[in-house]
Amino acid sequence: MTPRISVVMPVYNVEKFVKAAIESVLHQTFDNFELLIIDDRGDDRSIQICKQFIGDPRVHIIRHAKN
Repeated sequence: MTPRISVVMPVYNVEKFVKAAIESVLHQTFDNFELLIIDDRGDDRSIQICKQFIGDPRVHIIRHAKN
């Protein structure tokens, strides 16, 4: 089924908050969505935390290329 809504979450050095933010999105009662996590290449563990959620088919990580 094609997602009806895309939730876009930019991630840059938000290690302290990112897990709770992702869990909040995933626990919504409406579930016809995709969560696009935009890796803005911070230098903390944010993306490692995000990768814990890629088992959920609604979660996708998009990585910006280095300039």
